[in-house]
Formats: sequence, C-alpha cells, structure tokens
Amino acid sequence: MSDHSALQIDTFLPYMRDVSRCEESLRELNLMWRMIEASAKMNCPLEAKAILPTMAATRAGFNRLEQELVSSLVREKVSNVLEEIGTKAQYVIDIVVRNLFERTADVGFLATDRELCTFVAGLHENRDMIRARLRAYRNKYTVYDEIILLDDAGNVLVQIDEATPLEGSTDPLLKQTLASETYVETFRKTDLRPGKEEALIYSRRMHHPETGAVVGVLCLCFHFEEEMASIFRSHRDPAERSNMLLLDGSNRVIASADPRWIPVGAVVPVNRDADPRLVVYGGREYLARTFSADGYQGYMGPPGWQGQVMIPVELGFTGMATNALTSLDKNVADGLLSHAESFCPPLFEIMSAAETIRRVVWNGQVMTAGQNGELLKLKTILEQISETGARSNELFSQSIRDLYETVLSSSLRDSEFVSHLMVDLLDRNLYERSDDCRWWALTPELQVALAAPVKSPETVARLTEILDYINSLYTVYTRIFVYDATGTIISSSDLKQDGAIVVGTLIDDATFEQVCGLANDQQYYVTPFENTPLYGDRPTYVYHAAIRHPENPAQVVGGIGIVFDSEPEFSAMLQGALGDKEEVSALFVDRSGRIISSTDATRPVGDILDIDPELLKMENGGTASRIVIHDGHYAILGCTMSHGYREFKTSDGYREDVLAVIYSSFGEERQQVSTGNSAATALEIDPTAPAGREFATFFIDGSLFALAAEYAQEALPASEISPMSMGNRAERVGILALRHENEAKHFVWVFDLGHLMRGYRSEIDSSSQVIIVKRGTQSIGLLVSELHGVPDFQPSQIIPTPLAAPSTGMLVTEVIKANQGRLLIQSINVDHLFAVLNNEEIPIDPEMKIAA
Repeated sequence: MSDHSALQIDTFLPYMRDVSRCEESLRELNLMWRMIEASAKMNCPLEAKAILPTMAATRAGFNRLEQELVSSLVREKVSNVLEEIGTKAQYVIDIVVRNLFERTADVGFLATDRELCTFVAGLHENRDMIRARLRAYRNKYTVYDEIILLDDAGNVLVQIDEATPLEGSTDPLLKQTLASETYVETFRKTDLRPGKEEALIYSRRMHHPETGAVVGVLCLCFHFEEEMASIFRSHRDPAERSNMLLLDGSNRVIASADPRWIPVGAVVPVNRDADPRLVVYGGREYLARTFSADGYQGYMGPPGWQGQVMIPVELGFTGMATNALTSLDKNVADGLLSHAESFCPPLFEIMSAAETIRRVVWNGQVMTAGQNGELLKLKTILEQISETGARSNELFSQSIRDLYETVLSSSLRDSEFVSHLMVDLLDRNLYERSDDCRWWALTPELQVALAAPVKSPETVARLTEILDYINSLYTVYTRIFVYDATGTIISSSDLKQDGAIVVGTLIDDATFEQVCGLANDQQYYVTPFENTPLYGDRPTYVYHAAIRHPENPAQVVGGIGIVFDSEPEFSAMLQGALGDKEEVSALFVDRSGRIISSTDATRPVGDILDIDPELLKMENGGTASRIVIHDGHYAILGCTMSHGYREFKTSDGYREDVLAVIYSSFGEERQQVSTGNSAATALEIDPTAPAGREFATFFIDGSLFALAAEYAQEALPASEISPMSMGNRAERVGILALRHENEAKHFVWVFDLGHLMRGYRSEIDSSSQVIIVKRGTQSIGLLVSELHGVPDFQPSQIIPTPLAAPSTGMLVTEVIKANQGRLLIQSINVDHLFAVLNNEEIPIDPEMKIAA
C-alpha cells in the first residue's frame, strides 16, 4: 500500500462489523481504566504512589493503542483486498501480453510462407489449395477466427471465414502495413471484420518470392472475445464479488468478465498507485487496482492496455474469514502468532502493552505480599487492574488473532491463485509449442527436400537457412532440426550456439517410432522431461511432428524436432507469477514430485520435492492451500495441478501433468512459545482458606515456576537488558539498570533461568521479563518467558522433592500442587540458585555497583 496516501479509517469502518465491535469494546475498557486510576488516587494515594505513574502511562498508551489497533485492523483488511485484486489485475494484462507476443511471431513467419507468397504474387490461382492451407494453419493455431490474404489494392484474394464473405477493404491498416517493414497491430472497428464492434488484427506485408516486390497483405484475426472469456472464466473470483476488466489507454472497457455489470465501452475510474481509496462508478463505491503491462521479451502489448479488477466496498470485506488458525496444531498456531510484529508493527506495541499491564499488577502484588492495613486497599485496586487487564489482554489477543486470520486467509487464497496462474502460463506456452512443430512440418520445402532420395549440400544449406529464419523469430527454442526417414538429423539451427554437434546423429529409437506412428498432421509427440544431448545433456521437452511426402500424405519421410529452452522459459514463468513478492519460492513438479523448474537454489531441477503425496494425486485443475513447516519456517503452501489450454492436454491425446507449487514464508519455526495466562494455568482460589505462603509465579517455555515472594523485588521488561560478555558463564545474558526514586543508579547481572534449567539459551520476545531477586546483600536478575501472579498456597500443597540437597545443584526443591493436583508448579530454591551462581564469583565492573 502506498505511503503517500492516508487511509481514511472512517470511510471503511462501516463495512467492517468485526472491527466496529472491537472499537466499542475498547471504549468500554478505556472507561474502566479511568475509573480504576481515579479510585486508586482517592482510596490509597500513598500506597498506590509507586504504581500510579505506571498506571497513568499504561492508560495513555492504551488510548493511543486503541486508535492503533483499529487503524491496524482496517489498514490490514484494506491492504489484503487491494493485494488480492491487484494480483488478479496484473495477471489479466500479463496473460494477454504473453499471448499476443506469440501472434507477432506468427504473422512474421506466415507472411513469408512460400506457398502463400506465390499465390498472392499471382504465380498460380489455386484458391482452394490456399484456403485449405490456411485452414490447416487455423486447425493448429486455434486462437485465430479468420485469416485473410489481400493484394496491394485491398482486394480479398482468399479468406477462411465463409460466413462473412468479403470482396475488399479500404481500411487504413492496409496502407500502413504495405509501408511497414514489421507487423502492424490494430484493435478497432474495421471493414475486414464487419460483424464485430472491434477486432484485433495482426497484419504484415507479403513479398514476391522471386523479385521481392511487395505484393499484398496477410491478416491474422485473433479470436479476442473467446480468449478474454477464457481468461475471465479461469481466473475470476469464483464468488463473483469482483469484476475483472481489460481497459484501453483511455480507461475504456474493452473486455469485461460481467458485461451486464460493467459493459464494454464504459469508461471507468482507475487506481494505478494502489491508493487505499474508493472510486465511484455508476453511483457505487469500489476498491480498484489497475496495472499496465510489464512487457514480455520486449513486447509491451497494444499501447495503453491495462488490467483492472473492481470490487464493491460493501462486498470487499465479506467472505474473508477462515479457520486457518483454529484448524492448526496449537504449537504451530502459537508459533505463527509469535511473528505478529513482523507484518504489523503496531501489534508489537499492543502485545507489549498487555505485558505492561500484567507487570504493573505483578509488581504491585509483590510489593503488597505479606502486608496488612492500608496496603490491603491497594490489593483490591490491583485485583481490579488485573481483571481489567485480563479483559484488555483477551480483547487484544482476539484482535491479533482476527487480524492474523485475515492475513493468513488472504495469503491462502492468493497462493492458490498464483499457483493457478503458474500452470496456466505453462500450459498456454507449451500449447504454442505443439502448434509450431505441427505447422512447420507442413512447410513444402521441407517436405520436398526430405522426400528426395538424395539431399545435396545445396539442399541441406537451404534447409538450414529456413530453420535459422524460423528460430530467429521463435526464440524460445535453442534449436530446430529435421531428420530423414532413417532418423538421422540432416539439418539444424543453433540459436544459442551451445557447441553441441547434432547433425549426423540419430534420433533415439523410442522417439522415432512414435513420430513414424503419427496418423495425421494434427498429431505430435513430446519427449519426456529428461536429459538430452539436444539440450546440452540437460532436461527439457522436445516437440516432434512427422514430415510427410508432398504427394502422398500417408508416407512419413522424416520429422521435425524443436528443443524448448526450458531453463530460462520456465524460470521466467515462475518469476513472472511471483512478481515482486518477497520470501516466496515457486516450483513446477511432475506427478512423482520430481522438480522441473525452481526458484529455490536449494531445490534444483531433478530433485524430488518433499510434499504431501495426496497433493500429487489431485485431479486436473485441482487447487489447494495450507499452512506447513518448510525449511524451518512457517509457510503458506499453494498448489494447482495443470488442466491444459484449449485442446492442448485436454482433447489432443497428450498428457503431461505438472503441479505448480508456491511457498510463502511467515517467519522461523519456534519450538517453544509462551502460552500466557491460559485457562490451563489459571489458579482456583479458595476464599475460605487461611492465609498461606506467598509465591511469585512465572513461565519458562510455557511451564509454570515459582519462587518465594519475599525474595522477589520487582519485574522489568527484558528489552531493557544491555548485553555484555564477561567470563565463561553462558547463562549470563547482560546487565540491567535499576532506577529507584532518590537513589543512585544500580546495576544487576541478568541470568537466563531457562538456560540454567535446560542447558540452552532462551529466545527473548515481547513477553520476556526480568525478575529482580534479592538475597541478603546480593541482587540478580532472572530472565523468564512471562509473568503469572503472586498467589498464596497452603503448606499441604507444598511437596519437597527428593535429592534436593544443595550439593546436587538442583534448583527445584519443592513442587506446589495447585487446582486440586491438576497443575504442578516447580518452586525454585533461592539459596540453591545463589549457591550455583556463586561457584564462580560474580564479577563486578569497576564502573558499576551490584544492587545491594
């Protein structure tokens, strides 16, 4: 989302009921905080003095965070919708441009076809034969609905669409084409296609085969309406909440997924900068995204064309929710949530605010532990703070989950869409390859040369000239070669000049047998994706078609092979689908999981991808998305099984299923994530029980621990630790400054209690706290995962552990049975703790004093 455009929160709030409900709850809680603060000031001003500044800061922070949370929720939801419709808008124009790039090559090649040029030059008048040749071309390249040959005066010499017979044309495109040395692209109303409001035509001038004089024009008429309907059908939102459009340079609709909603010819507002603003069309407000073409191999498409998707604002935020988090393993869900700050920084502050409230209560409870009199009033205040803090925390947590759910559900949908586009690009591209090999096999010069019993050096040189010319137009091939009736390659182009010598070598027996068995000129054969000397012993597809005797089509006299340049072409498809997405990798794999192409350097072509076997069995066109652990990261997996394009892989007898896979990383996997004051660790209090022994409780890795409350001084956020390295004690993580009123600044060493307990360093996050522990004249800081409370327990609940003598070095010497024995809390023995830490004298920096 662009930074230069401010998001108008109030514009979108009415369409987000869940965010509106959250805003109401936040206002109620804000009022509660004000009442608690006022009560503390009135009832126990002296006792509350220590915590009033923190309370005031917490309330002020809460005010700000209330706005931040609502803004974050609105911003993320708007951003997700804009991202989703933007992806689709970009793909509309990209797919169109890639398709039309192939048309520019087609018209360039067909305009030089010797048979057609001979006819247009008037060297023979066999119109039926030429019409049959054009129809044979149309049968291969089914994207054309009309092909027309005209002389240089505009008279129609032959056309294949007999339903709309033409005598001639006065369209200015003819004059323009006759004067041009390249193709001419025209999209408008034209007398060449009288039955259409607009037609997309690729035209090129034709030359006399002997004199080189300009003698006429070839027009290839692209079946624009059918192609756009296919794109919309394949990629539009299945729920039809949005409309997918193709626009010209004047923002006029030239194709619409739903013309009854937004008709062709309408001029619509655009949003090229991804601004989070509403646009108005037909009295209705929309979110919209607009993209111009990025271009494909230097071709930018018809000037000014744009892809656009529009969704009414009242529909934009419906149907977005999923149960992505609730359906996950709890540890995975908690791990994902621990990365919340990475995608929405204000959430980090919200989570920190929740910890601040908990710390205020915990510190107050430590301060009032074992006290009577007026401090009991403070305890009541603290209980109110704790209760309101818990409600605030619950609301924050739910809001964070809702926001993350929005992000995840959008990412799941987006990953499916991107993978769908990936296989669509692949099938569309390879469809063209199947067309090319079959058409070039019909080249008369190739047929005559291969039918001749002897291939003279002059003949071979001419064949090489033809193949080089074709390859110069169709650069997706590294080489195009022809072989004779024995399977021996007699001529080849070498576009990439890779140094491989293929002329004189034999086609492998299996391939040659398949080619000789092709029944007619509509059939072709593709080699499996495997290493071939024709591609430098790297894997690729090679497309073959039989070359037939010019006078006896039943007789196969050889074949043509075209070597697809799979490495850069597949890579370009994957990169084109990913766009500027970060932390994303994409792959093509076959049904066995073998990698065909990959953007991940650690998973090269030929390796087997570790993926759920059920996904490899998906039906054609099937799509799926899920949350997985991938390379030690939480990731969104999206995949789609190829489904063919037009007749390719659907009705032409060829099967080669490819699964497109995309992984979007959401941060490193975390083995232990602090669970907070969950229901499992909420203590059941018996109000009739006598006062017991008070303990300060806290979490390490989600497990509950305790130490005697009289040793606990206060808790401070772990973010205030200053890392320092002295000595060889790995558990020492740094120092912490203590600032008490009217006292000089003191420092304490901070030790990682989790490291002492389990032997490896703890991960510090927004929940991590440092408990200041004082024994005699020495004070230290203990790094813990999270604070819990300061409850008291009856002596009968406190059970000594065996083998707990100081000499054993054990820190836990008692276990507290809480909640009728369902919850066990390990109690740290402070004497043992200091004994363990003092086996190496705690060093004192001359510049600082250890807090005494």
